Amino acid sequence: MRIRRAEPCDAEAVSDVLIASIIGLCGADHGGIPANIKRWTANKAPGTVEEWIKDPASTLLVAEEDGEIVCVGAFRGAEILLNYVRPAARFSGASKAMLAHMEREMRKQGIVEARLTSTATAHRFYRSAGWTYEGEQAKAIDGPQALPMSKRLS
Repeated sequence: MRIRRAEPCDAEAVSDVLIASIIGLCGADHGGIPANIKRWTANKAPGTVEEWIKDPASTLLVAEEDGEIVCVGAFRGAEILLNYVRPAARFSGASKAMLAHMEREMRKQGIVEARLTSTATAHRFYRSAGWTYEGEQAKAIDGPQALPMSKRLS
């Protein structure tokens, strides 16, 4: 598996991974309700993803296996924004490798404590990677429950 910075030509494949992951793996969050899925995926179109890739304030990464993008991660400053895996690559270690890669990159930038907002689906995954739930201040983001988490990186 190779993790690299996303390029504008990756926008369509990145969009596909994000949408497939939301639809296929996040049922606990969207409940299979089409309106919830539509809200959550509305900003995941290739054009929007290309803007994210070009944003100099963010780092958008992809993990490739045999030339196929299987995982997408992104962070801005001390906040992890994305960590989505293609359903066929679930439990392959791609998300874990992506998270570790983002944490290393943040450390290189001098970030001591990172934050993220987890879905219910991913909460156990982040807890197993040493992330701490920040209390009962769950909020809604485009439908799914949003669970604030943090991790000391140093």
